[in-house]
Amino acid sequence: QVQLVESGGGLVQAGGSLRLSCVVSGVTVSSTIAGWYRQTPGKQRELVAAVSTGSTHYADSVKGRFTISRDTAENTVYLQTNSLTPEDTAVYYCNVKGSYPYRYDYWGQGTQVTVSS
Repeated sequence: QVQLVESGGGLVQAGGSLRLSCVVSGVTVSSTIAGWYRQTPGKQRELVAAVSTGSTHYADSVKGRFTISRDTAENTVYLQTNSLTPEDTAVYYCNVKGSYPYRYDYWGQGTQVTVSS
């Protein structure tokens, strides 16, 4: 059974930082495409950052401020968020997907990030 458990969200002032964690069980993160998405009420969930072997991808809105990483020993995906703005306020979701030995796509429960001005 695959489980993703996020933590690290909270309330922070503009300009501050948070590190989001996603502990993964049931699949090895190094063999997946791991990503962080975010969603605000009334809007579609959007990709913030993704990492796979040898590459990372960031939304234009977070380039230079957010960093995604994987810790294979802890089987955890991180999102370091710096220079936060109120526009970054959202529920952040962790996702892992892959295609071996079967196609899979799993989500965590989400963690709230609120940035005050």
